[in-house]
Amino acid sequence: MNVLSCFDGMSCGQIALQQLGIKVDKYYASEIDTYAMQITQKNFPNTIQVGDISKLKVIDLPQIDLIMGGSPCQGFSMAGNRLNFEDPRSKLFFEFVRLVKELKPKYFLLENVRMKQESLDVISEYLGVQPIFINSSKLSAQSRQRYYWTNIPNITQPTESGVLLKDILEDEPQARPTKLTERNIKHHKEEHEKALCMSASMYKGAGNNGMTLVPQRVGTATDINGHDILKRIYSRLGKSPTLNTCGGGNRKPKVNCEEGREAEAYPPIQTDLFSDNIKDEKIFWRCITPLEAERLQTVPDGYTEGVSNTRRFHMLGNGWTVSVIKHILKNMEASNEL
Repeated sequence: MNVLSCFDGMSCGQIALQQLGIKVDKYYASEIDTYAMQITQKNFPNTIQVGDISKLKVIDLPQIDLIMGGSPCQGFSMAGNRLNFEDPRSKLFFEFVRLVKELKPKYFLLENVRMKQESLDVISEYLGVQPIFINSSKLSAQSRQRYYWTNIPNITQPTESGVLLKDILEDEPQARPTKLTERNIKHHKEEHEKALCMSASMYKGAGNNGMTLVPQRVGTATDINGHDILKRIYSRLGKSPTLNTCGGGNRKPKVNCEEGREAEAYPPIQTDLFSDNIKDEKIFWRCITPLEAERLQTVPDGYTEGVSNTRRFHMLGNGWTVSVIKHILKNMEASNEL
């Protein structure tokens, strides 16, 4: 089969196809990020890079069996400026639509973020299908809520795998946080109603009655500048928050550590956890490592090695959760031999 990947990034879709054992004759990647292209070519040297999607001409391509992509989401995101289709980045969606109409592939797949209903409706109208909403937490240690528009048949919700942050953390991480002091973390009782609490009820029935394991906030790093969301520290017994395109510093997700070898380099910090029956516990915390970020996106270990850590986090935040893409694409293989 021939594949065209729009906004290919570091080629997460190609990882999914490879792991599914689907034979790809030619894989065309439309991407403009030099570092992402470098990682793609390192791992898949036969990838045919075709550059800017807006300059891509159908006449230069063979018959395409699958078009997939996740168009830039900043103009659609509920957390963004809500510029929707007036945002130049969101307008790249129409390039995807153009290629689907002109190439008439057997299958297509478009991914995007949570957005307002009117934006959902417009995308659905152009593509002629309704989106499927899947949280990556079903198949990974990361909560990542995304919509998927596809004509691949019989897509169902994944079964909860039960994987948690603790399952993907390195035993001896090399990364160390910035200076910690006795005031780094404090318990915010006034936020108890808003914060997710460590409690047995979080896990009751998970995987059996439709409940999904979620990120569990256990503390706040108070000497970190920026928005509150950057200061949140999460339990290793829950999920990670969504990995974004954080570049460096303290913008990466933060996880509490178990006392022991992993915490030896950390000074003890006195705090309360977000629970009424746990008092005077010590929390040790650190930022996640690039390897752990790869595992959050279910990307093979070491896949993004070869560029700076800042670039690795950026492209992983822009990428897909491979296990979710595999869940969708496997139905394509089953539904029709290509």
